Amino acid sequence: MSERIAAHSTNVLAIASMIFAAGVFTGILTGTKMVDEMAISIVSAIPEQLGGFIPVIVALTSGIFTFFMPNDAYFYGVLPILSETAAAYGVDKIEIARASIIGQPIHMLSPLVPSTHLLVGLVGVSLDQHQKFGMKWAVLAVVAMTVMAVLIGAISIW
Repeated sequence: MSERIAAHSTNVLAIASMIFAAGVFTGILTGTKMVDEMAISIVSAIPEQLGGFIPVIVALTSGIFTFFMPNDAYFYGVLPILSETAAAYGVDKIEIARASIIGQPIHMLSPLVPSTHLLVGLVGVSLDQHQKFGMKWAVLAVVAMTVMAVLIGAISIW
């Protein structure tokens, strides 16, 4: 048993460090109100004519934002502002919630995801190799899920 623990201890240490670092990063983003400012910047970048397309915009950008910020910061900081903005355009908040999870395939390639570090450590590849291989498939999955969500009415375009 101690042999197995020793074999995986470096991965566990790396993941524990990443969890603490992500917590610090989330705290800094939230405590300094940078998340609020980022959300306001996003909203101000959307022209009024595109207000009805906010669900699609959220679906296509959620992966990018959750790649660079922790899920907590996105879902608790940015998403409420986006959903309020969408409501002003007559878009139901539930559509924004649905759209926001479409980007998760991209998020899972983020260096902020501890389980990704465990995965690459166990299979013996570097994180950049994993990202280079997986990113095209993750982006394709996000685009396909966005198209399907629009087709089945899970999210709307105006």
